[in-house]
Amino acid sequence: MQQDEYKKLCQEIWEHNRRYYIENAPTISDEEFDAMLKHLISLEKSHPEWINPSSPSQRVNESPLASFASVQHKVPMLSLANTYSKDEIEDFLNRMHKLTGQKDIDFCCEIKMDGVAVSVRFENGAYVRGVTRGDGKKGDDVTPNIRTISALPLQLYGKNIPELLEVRGEVFMTHQAFQDSNQQRAKNDEVLWANPRNAAAGSLKLLDSAEVAKRNLSIVFYGIAENSNENLTGQFETHSYLKSFGLPTLPYKAKCRGMEEIWAFAESIREKRKKLPFDIDGIVIKLDDLKEQENIGYTGKNPRWAVAYKFAAEQAVTKINDITVQIGRTGTLTPVANLEPVFLAGSTISRATLHNEEEVERKDIRIGDTVTIEKGGDVIPKVVNVHLALRPHHTKPWRMPEQCPFCHSPVVRVPGEVAVRCQNPKCSEQQLRRLVYFTSKHAMDIDNMGERVVEQLVEKGFLRNPSDIYKLTESDIAQLDGFKEKSIQNLLQGIEQSKVVSLPRFIMALGIKHVGAGVADLLAAQASTIEQLSKLTVEDLENIPGIGPKVANAVVEYFNDEENKQEIDRLFHYGVKPQPVEAKKEISHPFNGKTFVLTGTLQNLTRSAAAALIKERGGKVSDAVSKATNYLVVGEDAGSKLDKAKKLGVQILSETEFTNLL
Repeated sequence: MQQDEYKKLCQEIWEHNRRYYIENAPTISDEEFDAMLKHLISLEKSHPEWINPSSPSQRVNESPLASFASVQHKVPMLSLANTYSKDEIEDFLNRMHKLTGQKDIDFCCEIKMDGVAVSVRFENGAYVRGVTRGDGKKGDDVTPNIRTISALPLQLYGKNIPELLEVRGEVFMTHQAFQDSNQQRAKNDEVLWANPRNAAAGSLKLLDSAEVAKRNLSIVFYGIAENSNENLTGQFETHSYLKSFGLPTLPYKAKCRGMEEIWAFAESIREKRKKLPFDIDGIVIKLDDLKEQENIGYTGKNPRWAVAYKFAAEQAVTKINDITVQIGRTGTLTPVANLEPVFLAGSTISRATLHNEEEVERKDIRIGDTVTIEKGGDVIPKVVNVHLALRPHHTKPWRMPEQCPFCHSPVVRVPGEVAVRCQNPKCSEQQLRRLVYFTSKHAMDIDNMGERVVEQLVEKGFLRNPSDIYKLTESDIAQLDGFKEKSIQNLLQGIEQSKVVSLPRFIMALGIKHVGAGVADLLAAQASTIEQLSKLTVEDLENIPGIGPKVANAVVEYFNDEENKQEIDRLFHYGVKPQPVEAKKEISHPFNGKTFVLTGTLQNLTRSAAAALIKERGGKVSDAVSKATNYLVVGEDAGSKLDKAKKLGVQILSETEFTNLL
């Protein structure tokens, strides 16, 4: 065979790939396609000099990466502002009419994929790079991993292919691929993925593209970051433009004018949602005119010309088989409902948090009850209400145990709080939770060291204190279930990389009582090293805006404990190096110098994300309400902080009010 025939075979395979993934109309069987691909690979073995990076065979890297490089986005990847009601969409439309000065405006409405945002670059039609969103300004270079996705053409085809085309899209996992992946993880005794989005995100973080290829990821595109052919005028036509080059695009979109047409599209997608083979969480509404998009521009975080309309959380009805108690790292007892397993919003739910004893009493939740559950913000399962008409006879109100279920020490009800705590610092479950928290993404963020891994290390006697993590050897890890040579090296690498950590994260990892992310930032800003922090008095700490007496006493108490100081010394001895962080702030923003407290479950943002937005604008975040608090941001199921804020006359903001102030 001549090289021209080899090139023709490559093109033929890409054409069949396009018909399968883009047109949904294959003209040959899977067996015939596989035979063509095998023939191509055998030719490339005979003629390795013919191989082009965009050959259909070049999906997987020969060797794993050492780590991901960080790449600056030339065009930032901004997130969308969210809306939750018809009125909020109307507000957006009115803003667009005002900003454009036009009465009749076309909008492009699209489904909102629940996946991982990526930016993919093609040069002269060839795939050259794939990058995650990251913080919007820079992301991880995951080029080899995105290359493994079968629906992605490694070479664009069609007419007038631009020299440069960078497209924005979403990597996701279908329900079937998610189920297959979890079945395999169960066989390997690995922790199951919570939902398809987590599975897709976790897969993209793997350093071995051969492993990524096994995850059967999918990808779609819906936007353009850079294009050397500046000939598009509208967002709606962008989809057909991308599709003409063989790129997979969103299956549902529409050009709409006015609220009536937009709402009709939203309702049609809401109906289709449960039947789709992948997860979505709403629709996206974009100004169609690309030139007007450019004119209107952006806020600091979002494009002004687009919003997401997020559907209400999905609900399901199931039964509570039991109510058990779990213990956190600070000894707080949390009731958990063990449910009759039910499929909800992309995953099977068998447990739901009941928050605290007060919440159980308020909703009168009992073992045996039939309940409605939903995912708060489509993430955290919670019990919405009880179906009293279906309650079995002779049920009894649930009560918190008087003893810790793990160490059997008496529990204590903290005055002024809803918390019930086990106060035994040697409680085995508390020690385990502290270790799990130390390794978590909120603290040291140790890759490949999830909860089940920590549990095994504790069970086998390798871990008692956080510093023991940095003494682990290959032979230690080899004794864990499912760990082979590659996974052992990945864990050791994750441990090594965690040694360089920001000071606020390290303070969080120490597990000081009452110190959350906001307080850790305040402490790190005041003391640039752990040594300086350990020398601060209660008075010094209380002089920090946002730090109250409870936190101040807890910090001083922590550093007065000789065991804690020795543990920190051991961590430093093994190479852990906390790095001071210089915060960038928007000094002109109204939040500058104001102190915020967050309480309850926010629908649109995680608390850590809300805190980050406040701090970027010069504000401070505290964990405790005091006279120094300027604002209390309230989500669902707010606790005692709301009552205290009302007594002190602190200004209370709903999530919508908070978002508007942003």
